[in-house]
Amino acid sequence: MKKINKLLKKILIFGLIKNLAIFLKDLKKTDLEINLDLGIDQRKEFLIDLKQLLVENRGFLIRLLENPNLLEKDTFSNLLLAIFHLDEELERRDFNRDLIESDYEHLANDINRVYSSLIYEWVNYLYYLKLHYPYMFSIAVRTNPFDDNASIYVNES
Repeated sequence: MKKINKLLKKILIFGLIKNLAIFLKDLKKTDLEINLDLGIDQRKEFLIDLKQLLVENRGFLIRLLENPNLLEKDTFSNLLLAIFHLDEELERRDFNRDLIESDYEHLANDINRVYSSLIYEWVNYLYYLKLHYPYMFSIAVRTNPFDDNASIYVNES
């Protein structure tokens, strides 16, 4: 994520759109992983919270799936399918039982598939904004959800 943050800040400051296009092409070939090295109790809590998040947003996700404009984009369709697969995996699990290691690894792979696709789609969206709506690109980079130091405020330094 540091690499993405650094690149986005350079593009925001210097307008290096070519770098973003190259980075996007490389990103498509990269499997990104979120650190899911959690203790047994943390795993259970994390998976229950994730399940709840997906359940709460299921209506929104279905509306995205119903949008023919979004389905024309293969990578976005793949992201939605990965999310729905993860949702179904979590929905069918009984978290009152102990989660065995191999099952947790399977879920971690599903989560990383979603995460990797989500990052790609977000950077692709930023690329689109930079090309067509630079003023919207600026705020998207400044409020980058992957940057702990992100701020809405314009910092010229």
